[in-house]
Amino acid sequence: MLKSGLPSRTALAAAAHRAVHQVLEHGCISNDPLALRILGEYAETAISDAERHPSKRWMRIFIAMRTRFAEDALAAAVENGVTQLVILGAGLDTYAYRNPFGDRLRVFEVDHPSTQAWKRRCLADAAINLPNSLVFVPVDFEHDTLAGSLASAGFDSKQQTFFSWLGVVPYLAEPAVWSTLEFIANLPNGGHVVFDYINPPSSFSPKMLNAHERRAAQVSKFGEAFISYFETDKLHARLTDIGFIKIQDEEPSKMLMRFFPDFDSFLPEKGGRVLYATTISRSK
Repeated sequence: MLKSGLPSRTALAAAAHRAVHQVLEHGCISNDPLALRILGEYAETAISDAERHPSKRWMRIFIAMRTRFAEDALAAAVENGVTQLVILGAGLDTYAYRNPFGDRLRVFEVDHPSTQAWKRRCLADAAINLPNSLVFVPVDFEHDTLAGSLASAGFDSKQQTFFSWLGVVPYLAEPAVWSTLEFIANLPNGGHVVFDYINPPSSFSPKMLNAHERRAAQVSKFGEAFISYFETDKLHARLTDIGFIKIQDEEPSKMLMRFFPDFDSFLPEKGGRVLYATTISRSK
């Protein structure tokens, strides 16, 4: 659980990976001109750390791919009627500040109040302007609900909406995950969601299991332990049961072939995956 008054350490780590990708891979998968700026002085530390620890590259590539996957899906959805984007667990995500759709797409950034306050300081320090299309939605899920907090912020549940939910689901208990997915599925005029999840560790290779256990121990020290794991087939079946009618679920190795065919290693089929689901049956 995130400690009161402190920003999310995993949000910082993800932002560092996105920034380092701009330097070491030249943003070849996910081009983000603000990723380095928002990190401020910490960017140089992140780059040096990545150069000293090449084993972290696979996580950096995965985070770049999940970002690209989400933004590609969002672009297609906007062309087919989406007018609102909700970024759940926004961390230091920069999409709202480089939003190519301008006022066509209203962006709601949802995050813990402590992490959101930290982000706003980072934005101010980096002189990154806040666009008119952006709405901050601080949510402490121990006391607030997503639906209530969004409604108070001006969210229109009757508009077709896209939810970007990256780097969050593994840290939530299953009831909280399904409550959010059911809220999205029940939007009256359609909802879309992209999120990443982790397969059960029992399905990992010994090498992958060892890497996962090291990362699990690290994030647990930050008070943000891995809680939820999902078997792919069972996850798809329940998503269908609650109303999603199209699911695109990609294993990292296939995303690598599309986004970064020159990558000199591989990502396993089991482990972290990225999923897009929608309640919209066809383009409008």
